[in-house]
Amino acid sequence: MPAPIALSVETARRFMRRAGGLDTPFPDAQSALDHLGYVQLDPLNVCGRMQDLILRNRVAGYREGGLLAHVHQPARPGFEHFLPGQGILVVFPRDAWRYVRVHMQQRRTHARGYAGKLSAAEEKLATRILDELRDRGPLTSEDLDHYGRSSSAWGRSGRVAKTMFDKLFAHGRVLITARREFRRVFDLPERVMPAEVLSQKDATEEEAARWALLTRLRQRRLVALKKQERALVDDAVCEVHVEDAPALFCLKTDLPVLDAAARRDTGEHELRLIAPLDPLIYDRRLTEKLWDFSYTWEVYTPAHKRVRGYYALPVLAGTEFVGHVEPRIDREKRKITVLSKKLRRGHSTTDALKELGRFLGA
Repeated sequence: MPAPIALSVETARRFMRRAGGLDTPFPDAQSALDHLGYVQLDPLNVCGRMQDLILRNRVAGYREGGLLAHVHQPARPGFEHFLPGQGILVVFPRDAWRYVRVHMQQRRTHARGYAGKLSAAEEKLATRILDELRDRGPLTSEDLDHYGRSSSAWGRSGRVAKTMFDKLFAHGRVLITARREFRRVFDLPERVMPAEVLSQKDATEEEAARWALLTRLRQRRLVALKKQERALVDDAVCEVHVEDAPALFCLKTDLPVLDAAARRDTGEHELRLIAPLDPLIYDRRLTEKLWDFSYTWEVYTPAHKRVRGYYALPVLAGTEFVGHVEPRIDREKRKITVLSKKLRRGHSTTDALKELGRFLGA
């Protein structure tokens, strides 16, 4: 591999903005999805859902709910599933199917735990549910209340059908065909994905591992790689050194963007409200090193320990994070309330909050 490319912190930040799609809007959600490799989903809707907060900063004319409406149309340009080896639900473009299938099969035949191989009793129940799904058409877990409820190892009671749908979904034996107020609607794979997608030959485990690494690079643009990971993608990446940051890698296809990042561009000081799980800041360690910004999404932090607030949005101005703001939408009153805010002097979120309000119909 050639000698590492030396970058200043400022250039690295501009590169992450540009390559991550924050400077030049994509024409539609599909273009953004293809570029990023996936978009993370989250059900919380405090000031817009995660996927919408991510894409409103990247897609021209994007509307709330646009991503899921797009991927659940009959042509199925994308699908919902878990990131490989993780329980994080995302939307993938449909060309990811043959790689994600490898991880579905691994869970189905090898994995242990909640989403692992079914027991004999679970398999019998799964057959009944799949038969009912085949006969009745798309269903939610609420539609199968007649299977009753059960207690988990944590003492919580839940629908038996929900547990089985979770497992069957993880194994790829059912897929999400639609959403009803964000509740998942399941159906058989052959009635969700086009035949030409389902008939694709599955990737090998090595191909799937390489794809997962390249997808991480597409998502975050600058990534730290372990030695064994680097060996899988060595032909597709360049090493980058940024002052005190660890060794990082970018895609070779991003080199023109890297060159352009060395030059200042117009509009980079536009203030943005960034989603808590935005690809730009997803790697918290790198965010702290490269952006000098320490951020925790505090939805799981006890109220008395929160520093910024339950759903605080980082505020990006050009190549600097200048604070946070915690907005909350009241849908009935069509009003945004700011619960907390801390900004560096000389910056204002007034216009950005107005824009967010218009996006949410406030």
